[in-house]
Amino acid sequence: MGLLDGKTAIITGAASARGLGKATARLFAEHGARVAILDLDEGAARAAAADLGADHLGLACDVTDLAACRAVAERLTADWGRIDILVNNAGITQPLKSLEIQPAHYDAVLDVNLRGTLYMSQAVIPVMQRARSGSIVNLSSVSAQRGGGIFGGPHYSAAKAGILGLTKAMAREFAPDQIRINAICPGFIATDITGGKLTPEMMSGILAGIPMGRAGEASDVAGCALFLASDLAAYCTGTEVDVNGGSLIH
Repeated sequence: MGLLDGKTAIITGAASARGLGKATARLFAEHGARVAILDLDEGAARAAAADLGADHLGLACDVTDLAACRAVAERLTADWGRIDILVNNAGITQPLKSLEIQPAHYDAVLDVNLRGTLYMSQAVIPVMQRARSGSIVNLSSVSAQRGGGIFGGPHYSAAKAGILGLTKAMAREFAPDQIRINAICPGFIATDITGGKLTPEMMSGILAGIPMGRAGEASDVAGCALFLASDLAAYCTGTEVDVNGGSLIH
């Protein structure tokens, strides 16, 4: 008996083999969901979906393009008849200092992380409203809470903090429609984004600040997303769940 039996789920930015999105897609599929993996690269999205099995779809989507988001939502509604879950995972980061941030850097990071989360939500919420049911999981970051300091620049912290505000405001707005909207704030997770960019000295410094003494894994975040997407979290909305090994104990 899977926690998501009979449910359908969209996960954005989920084609990267070691990323949070792919780990989440795999876990959702194991729990009975039909999954649509969205990515800029259609071939990569299709390959990632094929890894999960025959029932799953890989589609090209630029989350910064509202028309593209709506087209995907319409296609999946036609195919599936419903969209139960959306995981807004697509994101990019840049390790820049405040005075190094150029207009193009700002546009890229704010657009993919924050605008993309808004647009994809706008595309699926009407479908969820008709069903009077749905769960949206947004990926924020510990850097939004502590003011950066690990990898992404201040514009990344700002985008991820914006996701927290957006999550709470939308959760309040759509709770009467029985749509739950929550955020996850991962700490330092070993993924392709962080892989290969850190020296051993940087890594030991990061681990020194984590009470559990290890980097997070993509599966740690996926498990939290599964909880928030499922009926186990039926009375949770507008929350931010920390997945950081204790590195930010309030």
